[in-house]
Amino acid sequence: MNIPANLKYTKDHEWVKVDGDIATIGITDFAQRELGDIVFVEIETVGDTLDKEAVFGTVEAVKTVSDLFMPVSGEVLELNNEIGSNPEVVNSDPYGKGWMIKVKLANTGDLASLLSAEDYQKLVH
Repeated sequence: MNIPANLKYTKDHEWVKVDGDIATIGITDFAQRELGDIVFVEIETVGDTLDKEAVFGTVEAVKTVSDLFMPVSGEVLELNNEIGSNPEVVNSDPYGKGWMIKVKLANTGDLASLLSAEDYQKLVH
């Protein structure tokens, strides 16, 4: 299972990559494996400012639908349009082309509560 050391993680299996005050968010390799074949991603929160742990969208797999939770509070700036027409990229490249949203951080203190790669590894094993 792939757990890049340069990312932060949540107990809900989202990953966060921070660049200045912009956070790129997606679901982890573990999450996409548990969900199975992803057939649809619905995110209608672009432009919204959401609190940490608020639902920012859903991901639908063949066998289930799962909510996506904000790992940090902030304004949803951008949606990865590729996952709308090609949702299976979340399965094949969850940390690259399968990213979901970009958020302008409202509170950098939120980052302190995220898990390191090592801590996330312990959570999923």
